[in-house]
Amino acid sequence: MISYPNRLFYLIKPFIPRMLQIALRRRRAFIKRALYRNIWPVDESAGKKPDGWAGWPDQKQFALVLMHDVDTERGHSKCRELIKLEEEMGFRSLFNFVPERYHVSPDLRHDLVKMGFEVGVHGLKHDGKLFLSKKKFHQQAIRINQYLKEWRSVGFVSPSMHRNLDWIHELNIEYDASTFDTDPFEPQAEGMATIFPFTVLGNNGQRGYIELPYTLPQDFTLFVIMKEKNIDIWKKKLDWIAEKGGMALVITHPDYMNFNKSRCGMEEYPVTYYEELLDYINSKYAGKYWNPRPKEIARFWKDKMDGNGCGRQFGNCEITKSSNEYCEVTHD
Repeated sequence: MISYPNRLFYLIKPFIPRMLQIALRRRRAFIKRALYRNIWPVDESAGKKPDGWAGWPDQKQFALVLMHDVDTERGHSKCRELIKLEEEMGFRSLFNFVPERYHVSPDLRHDLVKMGFEVGVHGLKHDGKLFLSKKKFHQQAIRINQYLKEWRSVGFVSPSMHRNLDWIHELNIEYDASTFDTDPFEPQAEGMATIFPFTVLGNNGQRGYIELPYTLPQDFTLFVIMKEKNIDIWKKKLDWIAEKGGMALVITHPDYMNFNKSRCGMEEYPVTYYEELLDYINSKYAGKYWNPRPKEIARFWKDKMDGNGCGRQFGNCEITKSSNEYCEVTHD
């Protein structure tokens, strides 16, 4: 659940200058990076294969899932440049849009689907208030489901990784991607301790869904908050996931990518960092990875793994059929 300090922060956030917000987050990340160095960026316990695991399609070594959360109008205006980059390099990805924060172009959504990409829903307003109460979530879930239907989307990603896996059953989705294996820098910092998808089973007639935790650090954390000047952390984590045969799921934001090679602003990084990651994957792991769209990996998981047993253990996190309770992993 969202802690009281985080609830308070999102209430006063509109009144805090953006520069001060970034400065506070950098200070907090500096402290946490030292405190959690034993579980970030790699949490060794997350590499355990799930029970019944038989491998990825065509005996691929690992799965690669690319997602883009488009947080603002600025990010929306950069989408076509990002699409062009990925298409030229032979990748396909998911673009998640915020329905009621800015105008989402129907032409852009149509073109994405036509070109083999996927469109998803990224919250409703991106204001940090979606999970403040079950009543508020229920009210917004009705509208989120309308956008899911209108956009013909089957996936959801919560802004800021706020989540309640039980409440999310109200959404008409096949998969959710609002968790991570390990990321102590997020507001809800507890990870799922797995680099594989898992099933969140329903109660009382509710449909279940597949949870896709992201497993590479987000670009905003690395390049804006931590001010990293290379992609060494991405490479390190990717190589470890490939070794373990897991799912490398990375969420990036066109909002923070600088495409014009000018000097980067306070909340920007060169798009060449992302391009370098894709080039690294292509060059080192050519023919060894599966690059499905999120809906494809969710359907694969449901077909191959759903029903292989309930209460499956993922590190310290267990999903149970009887209660649908889940634990968010904490580390001492």
